[in-house]
Amino acid sequence: MTSEASSRVKVPRIAIEFCTQCKWNLRAAYFAQELLQTFGTSIGEIALVPVAGGIFTVKMTHVISSTAQSTADTAPSPDAPASVAETVIWDRKVDGGFPETKELKNRVRNIIEPGRDLGHIDRGLKKGSAQSAVSEEPSKPESRPDAEGQDGHKNGEVCEDCR
Repeated sequence: MTSEASSRVKVPRIAIEFCTQCKWNLRAAYFAQELLQTFGTSIGEIALVPVAGGIFTVKMTHVISSTAQSTADTAPSPDAPASVAETVIWDRKVDGGFPETKELKNRVRNIIEPGRDLGHIDRGLKKGSAQSAVSEEPSKPESRPDAEGQDGHKNGEVCEDCR
């Protein structure tokens, strides 16, 4: 039984919703750990949200300051009102599977710290986009009988809610 309560949250807040029936608990915890390791205190909090139905989404609640819309002639006021927005960073059903860690970090960075250099991750993203432009034939993933498919299920098994 779940209940909801109103409370203050620290933003930016990242919520990772994951299907417990599909056993994506460790995957969700891994992504949370990677984001905390990379961004540290730049993230207000990370929540792991267990759900059912084949869901795996990463959402961010963040502040959008009204000063971002002000003109260059106007000095930003620290008392300027801010609004809160929720952005879907990754959705398994929309984006097709699970994110690469570097892609997830890139998407988070683009919202909370756009000017931040992610070091080797940024170089890898640039290299990857250059290689994909050159490569005409996509590489085929290695097939193993015990491997998980794109949907995360072993040997084609699908939980009833995930269909």
